[in-house]
Amino acid sequence: MKKRHLLLTAVTAALIGGLTAIGGIAYWGNSDDQSYDQPAATETAGRQNIQFANLPATNAQGLPSDSDLNFVDAAKATTPGVVHIKTFYETSGGGQMVDPLEEFFGFRRRRQGPPQRAEASGSGVIITTDGYIATNNHVVENADEVEVTLHDNRQFRAKVIGTDPRTDMALIKIDAENLSAIPYGDSDASQVGEWVLAVGNPFNLTSTVTAGIISAKGRNINILRNEEYGIESFIQTDAAVNPGNSGGALVNLRGELIGINSAIASPNGAYAGYSFAVPVTIVKKVMSDLKEYGVVQRAILGVQIRTINAELAKEHDLDTYSGVYVAGVQEASAAEKGGIEKGDVITAVDQHKVTSVAELQEAIAQYKPGDKVQLTYLRGSKKSKATVTLQNFFGKTTAVKNPEGETFDFNGASFADISQKMAQKLNIKGGAQIVKLGDGIWKKAGMQKGFIITGIDRQPIDNIQDLASTLRYVQRARGGILIEGVYPNGQTAYYGIGTK
Repeated sequence: MKKRHLLLTAVTAALIGGLTAIGGIAYWGNSDDQSYDQPAATETAGRQNIQFANLPATNAQGLPSDSDLNFVDAAKATTPGVVHIKTFYETSGGGQMVDPLEEFFGFRRRRQGPPQRAEASGSGVIITTDGYIATNNHVVENADEVEVTLHDNRQFRAKVIGTDPRTDMALIKIDAENLSAIPYGDSDASQVGEWVLAVGNPFNLTSTVTAGIISAKGRNINILRNEEYGIESFIQTDAAVNPGNSGGALVNLRGELIGINSAIASPNGAYAGYSFAVPVTIVKKVMSDLKEYGVVQRAILGVQIRTINAELAKEHDLDTYSGVYVAGVQEASAAEKGGIEKGDVITAVDQHKVTSVAELQEAIAQYKPGDKVQLTYLRGSKKSKATVTLQNFFGKTTAVKNPEGETFDFNGASFADISQKMAQKLNIKGGAQIVKLGDGIWKKAGMQKGFIITGIDRQPIDNIQDLASTLRYVQRARGGILIEGVYPNGQTAYYGIGTK
């Protein structure tokens, strides 16, 4: 009996103590001195730690305290700016069919089934109040129809303005006004350890918000390996991202867009700890170009580059482990004209420090052909600077305003992109067609005007940008290449040509 009395007394004391702690937090939380940008005190009541209400805005190290975190405001501000995207595709047929009458009479001739309609989904971010939406290229690629559902459940048919497979970005447009757009933030200013929110539509669960921190920046995960000269400098986070989140927003706690969620690291296709977003520095540039020109104005230095590690530093007797090693310089490129040489180590672009290939690619991707940038580099132990004028894949410094009318001239021939109609007719993804043919390596190899190049050394050539960028590298790498392609009448052909 005495033991029961002691136990009851202990439980009562603990209960009174807990209520006192909760009451204390509620009291201090409702003080007239509370700042409006702090969360309600009851959010910390579950921890039963009265000290949270009394902590200053920063701790002894000058770091923000937990009481400064406010996911609610950022979530409210950004969820109306994230849309649900559905894409529809016509497939060639849902399998093989056997005519029952033919089967009865002993025939088993199979026929293709009727076309079927496939459906996929993803997310998008409203970037202007008049209906421009940023998303991933892989969300809308090859879609026959794109449907957008807003946060308020209104639905619109969307038009694809342009795509950029090299960054996995796309711009689409709906006919609507006064939409809730998410403002651009500054991904360069974001820091590892900073809280972020991922907003999207995983598994068709609309307006889903998850939280995490930035785990790393400038991450190359080799997901765009099939895209020649793909640009990867992802923001890595541990915010939960799942299928359907692609194209959605990664925002900071101020409700600013700092990235477009694009990929996850997963052994089974579902979230397993890390996700990756295209930084807004790249997103802004790509969206602006697609809106103005319909094609990205890609600026290049014209160098082959490698991230420095211990093995590379030892191999080339480098004095630094920080920077990007120049393994080669293209002839007549922006880098060569600016004085950059093989063996140099690029350490900064316009005072912005670069320590990896991904960071250098991200820095250059923000510029257009014709822009001047200042490179800081090391040649041995000597630090120098060079001002270079960036070029496009064709070696020009002007914008490509009409991609369908653009041509690329190389060694006696002029090339142009083929039309979508011709690509469908020939059942190819794309190609670079000879539209003018004079004396040179192409004519010498036996090619005729009208020939469409679809591959070089087994690398796909979908357009003249692919052709230009590929030729720039292979002409210095070796003496000959294998060309594959097709003529407008459907005849396939292969040619071997020398590039030196």
